[in-house]
Amino acid sequence: MASLQHSPSSSIHQTSFLNSLPQLGVQKYGGVLPAVCRRGISLIVKAEHASMASSANSLDKCGRRQMIAVGVIAPWVSLVNQTPPSFAAESKKGFLSVTDKKDGYSFVYPFGWQEVIIEGQDKVFKDVIEPLESVSVNLIPTGKQDIRDFGPPQEVAETLIKKFLAPPTQKTKIIAASENDVDGKAYYAFEFTAQAPNYIRHALGVVTVGNGKFYTLTTGANERRWGKMKDRLQTVIESFKISNV
Repeated sequence: MASLQHSPSSSIHQTSFLNSLPQLGVQKYGGVLPAVCRRGISLIVKAEHASMASSANSLDKCGRRQMIAVGVIAPWVSLVNQTPPSFAAESKKGFLSVTDKKDGYSFVYPFGWQEVIIEGQDKVFKDVIEPLESVSVNLIPTGKQDIRDFGPPQEVAETLIKKFLAPPTQKTKIIAASENDVDGKAYYAFEFTAQAPNYIRHALGVVTVGNGKFYTLTTGANERRWGKMKDRLQTVIESFKISNV
């Protein structure tokens, strides 16, 4: 993220995260992540991308933001993987849906966010105007069958945040962590903040286990926009589901 940046040091953080898993009773896979991991648990990216349209209820001064988006789209075309109709389709008002049949998961994200391709992450969508507003999905192989095998929600959330989701230079705070059951599958949801010198990112995450993978979805926004975005980001979190593949 801008607060949880993907950088050359991310592989170090990934290894550190895996090394911390045995403390939670997690099997370690040689201490190395595959080349394409959650496919890592990196969340916010440095790459910028553009939005051609935004829903009126999600934007500050809609007309101004749309004009800016149109003005910046061309330079970023090479960075954006335009989502084919078969991959993203309109779901509820103001959101688009994603279904990854290969890895067995689905979720929705705010209309107007664009996909960017980042090595080491499975899916990333973000807003061109507000770079701290994004959603990322990452996968890590695991031999466990249930997220509860990793420990209770608070413990798992603390390990993820401290070891990977925020740089060690940022001050983090867990606001809440809980367990939810969806169609017989356990999910852990958590909320936290990561404070950098010039901003605070307010984030939501959800993790679960299935198909031999540890799934993590994280989304967030700048603290100054949290009041405006929290309901929309909560919708993203609640939409995340995995299926058998």
